Amino acid sequence: MIEVTSTPAAPAAIGPYSQAMKANGFLFASGQVALTPGTGEVAGTTIEEQAERCCQNVKAILEANGLGFEDVVKTTCFLADMGDFAAFNGVYARYFTGKPARSCVAVRELPKKLLCEIEIIAVCK
Repeated sequence: MIEVTSTPAAPAAIGPYSQAMKANGFLFASGQVALTPGTGEVAGTTIEEQAERCCQNVKAILEANGLGFEDVVKTTCFLADMGDFAAFNGVYARYFTGKPARSCVAVRELPKKLLCEIEIIAVCK
């Protein structure tokens, strides 16, 4: 059985996708960007501010599924500028303390000219 996640505590999808899908004991979350839930406004102008909002949005999706950061087994991180790698890691490390497997890549551009995006896979309890 597949379950769709939809929580007002995280930004609504800005396209034809779900916030997350639960299937076969895993939660697959769409990439979370620095949009403020409810308003859809960009949160912050620095990589630190935007990474913080991304992590808060990931947290909201995890909590909506009865999970926490310790349940995350894989992340994929997208940066608009690899020069932001160290600053991004500073924020990321405060949340993902279990050090899940990770890929981090630079991309040409993110929606709304955002600086970062985080997607996750978590094990459901």
